Amino acid sequence: MSPDSVRLTAAVEANASDLLSYVSRRVGPDDAPDLLGETMVVAWRRVGELPVDAERERMWLFGIARGTLLNHARGQRRRWALVDRIRGDAAEDRSGPAADAGAEVRDAITRLDPDRAEIVRLVHWDGFSLTEAAELLGIPASTARGRYQRAKEELRAALSIEVPLA
Repeated sequence: MSPDSVRLTAAVEANASDLLSYVSRRVGPDDAPDLLGETMVVAWRRVGELPVDAERERMWLFGIARGTLLNHARGQRRRWALVDRIRGDAAEDRSGPAADAGAEVRDAITRLDPDRAEIVRLVHWDGFSLTEAAELLGIPASTARGRYQRAKEELRAALSIEVPLA
């Protein structure tokens, strides 16, 4: 095994459960293992690009996972568009309220602009800092802060949360 392969194996072992959680929260437990597998295949293909620093390795793996999720989402949209064309009617409304706690917040997040929703998910679901989320998304930290601030304002409005004036 090459030194890069050994390092990638260690990085994958150290981050696999976090990566699976990250993917699972976005696509559900049924598709998550397959998408994690696709992420690992891409990582092995690109092993020569593996950063040396452990934290950079983690961010690199999450970046690959994000790309895999984006490809999956594009495929899903194409499949739904095909289903709609075949049926000849509008897509089904899949945004009904969830039966468990937190459904209002999750529903409000899904109604945000996709870029803002992803910032909220990265920070609150996955525990990344705004700076790390910005890096993962490939945007400046100032852009991430602006999107996060707008997302908070929209969520407050959507959830009718009163913010005391200071």
